[in-house]
Amino acid sequence: MLTVSPSIAPDIYGIAPGFRALSITVKAAAVQNPHVGETALKEACAAVLAGAPEWAEDHLAAWAKVFQGFGSKPKRTPCSADALRKRVLRDGEMPALDPVVDLYNAVSLQYAVPVGGENIAAYQGSPRLVVAKGTEPFDTVKEGEPAIEYPSQGEIIWCDDTGVTCRRWNWRQGIRTRLGVEAQEMWFILESLPQMPLEKLHEAGKMLTDGLEKMMPGLWFDVALIEEQHK
Repeated sequence: MLTVSPSIAPDIYGIAPGFRALSITVKAAAVQNPHVGETALKEACAAVLAGAPEWAEDHLAAWAKVFQGFGSKPKRTPCSADALRKRVLRDGEMPALDPVVDLYNAVSLQYAVPVGGENIAAYQGSPRLVVAKGTEPFDTVKEGEPAIEYPSQGEIIWCDDTGVTCRRWNWRQGIRTRLGVEAQEMWFILESLPQMPLEKLHEAGKMLTDGLEKMMPGLWFDVALIEEQHK
């Protein structure tokens, strides 16, 4: 059975006290209802424009403070949930991109929570959330061409044995592990701080798994809560 065991470096909890996340592993099935993602995205955009959820402002402000804590400038490189929300508030909508991406963006908007989606089959080793040394390669696109960049020393990154998979915690994904509807093995990470109620984090995870089950009936998934282990 497909297993994903993400690890969180202990010093992460010093940078973001109370950090917790839902790790969701999915073995995909044939897509029968691709419209599910786009429908969810439209509904989530409407919810954002109506001011939901009530904890959004506090949660995203907490993320901005965390980003400042490891040297990132949240106005220039905000957490993914903040960037999505600001785009919807500015444009009134978000265009559909891919059924699975649309769905997890909808969850992020509906619950004001950063959500990452990864093609776990492209990973070398398990996902790790660590403080960057600054030497880890990050594959991206610059001026329309493939490029390799490196994180700043002290930056928070998700990585595997090959290199960075997401820079500045949850700001920008790499190309190598990018997720699309064609992937057969998927991994999602929903990342929250204490300003988001824990039960709402679980609700967000259920919105994602319910939507995936509607999109591709017969899939297999596993959900695990990640939080600091106190001795």
